[in-house]
Amino acid sequence: MVTTRTEIKKLQPGRYCVIDDEPCKVLDVSISVSGKHGEAKARLEAVGLFDGKRRSIVKPGDTEMEIPIIEKKVGQVVAISGNNAQLMDMADYEVFDIPIPEEFKEKLAQGKEVTYWVLMGKKMLMEVRS
Repeated sequence: MVTTRTEIKKLQPGRYCVIDDEPCKVLDVSISVSGKHGEAKARLEAVGLFDGKRRSIVKPGDTEMEIPIIEKKVGQVVAISGNNAQLMDMADYEVFDIPIPEEFKEKLAQGKEVTYWVLMGKKMLMEVRS
């Protein structure tokens, strides 16, 4: 797993973290005031990038979370079959299949260049270049 670590209280909405071995996008972070005998608690709301599930955790603000390291790459569509596209990486010419998100089904065509992310061993289509 390619990750780094940071404290929960340093996370901000729009950043990424790992919850239950699933990369997630942070939606909200709220930190409570520390009490007389305890430390501040942080409540983190996030949504899974690959499964779309909402996740919520409450931990002490100093607890370290894993942050996925995202590789942004460019590929070209070789073929489209159903809900999957076959892409060829433009740097190392690796060919692989990737699921097509709903918002890109109309824009995607054979020969188009796309931007995709590789995080935690999974690939995700992010943008169709024009």
